[in-house]
Amino acid sequence: MKITVLGCGAIGKLWLAALSQQNHSVQGWLRVPQSVISVQIENFNGQAFNQQFPANDEKHLAESKLLLVCLKAWQVSDAINHLADKLSPHCPILLLHNGMGTQEEFAPLPNPILLGVTTHGAYRKNGIVHHKSQGITHIGAITANATKLSNLADVLHSALPDVAWHNEIHAISWMKLAVNCVINPLSVIYDCKNGDLRHHQAQIQALCGEIYQVMKHDNIHTAKQTLIDYVMNVIEQTAENYSSMLQDIRAQRHTEIDYITGFLMRRARVHGVPITENISVYQYIKRKEEEYERLSPYLSRPR
Repeated sequence: MKITVLGCGAIGKLWLAALSQQNHSVQGWLRVPQSVISVQIENFNGQAFNQQFPANDEKHLAESKLLLVCLKAWQVSDAINHLADKLSPHCPILLLHNGMGTQEEFAPLPNPILLGVTTHGAYRKNGIVHHKSQGITHIGAITANATKLSNLADVLHSALPDVAWHNEIHAISWMKLAVNCVINPLSVIYDCKNGDLRHHQAQIQALCGEIYQVMKHDNIHTAKQTLIDYVMNVIEQTAENYSSMLQDIRAQRHTEIDYITGFLMRRARVHGVPITENISVYQYIKRKEEEYERLSPYLSRPR
């Protein structure tokens, strides 16, 4: 199967390696055009992985049977709008990023659109990808013409298990969003690994209480305690990890807060639900971003 991976950070490179091992014809697509991309993974199925892949080949893109989007949420709409006329209208687009709301930003497309959430933990250091923790990737359709593409879950599962198909991906996405609304900003506020958030139970419960109210108004059915337990379980499972938002702040990159807590805030406004605790942590992250974005006119930033 011919596949293009758009965005070659840690997760994108993990998918390039995994799909190539299943003999798929894969390429990377990068914002800065180059003809090859090098992928080094410290521990890939117990072995070191070091391989080069083609990149930014428009013929490969036009013939691709899947566009796997592994960008930061704020990069998605610009990138997809830029590639849309180079892509077959039948090529499914799978969005695999933190947060929600990106599909509302890019131009309407004839392509089948799918949404995915993953709990794989991976990061890059000195150009090498470290696959910190195995996880589960959930995918599902968000356009009607994607509902019959459950076979893609099997293709992806063979490469990087576990992958599961969900008919109600919106609900799964909301649960992941809730986790991100808690772990990401709090790990920045306390400058800590995920596991250290165990010491901030009262704040976690306050954030979850507000998130639960918004979810309820958005017809996502769960119990408040179930949500708290789910978040705490992820904290335990990823105790040794540094959140992606903390990594972004430390590297002085733009974060995904506008698609995480920002999305929550937009839905809260629609329903008239007060979320003062979540707004407070959102404002903290925006202030942290502004500290370095104000000083550097060269940083990439969203429109």
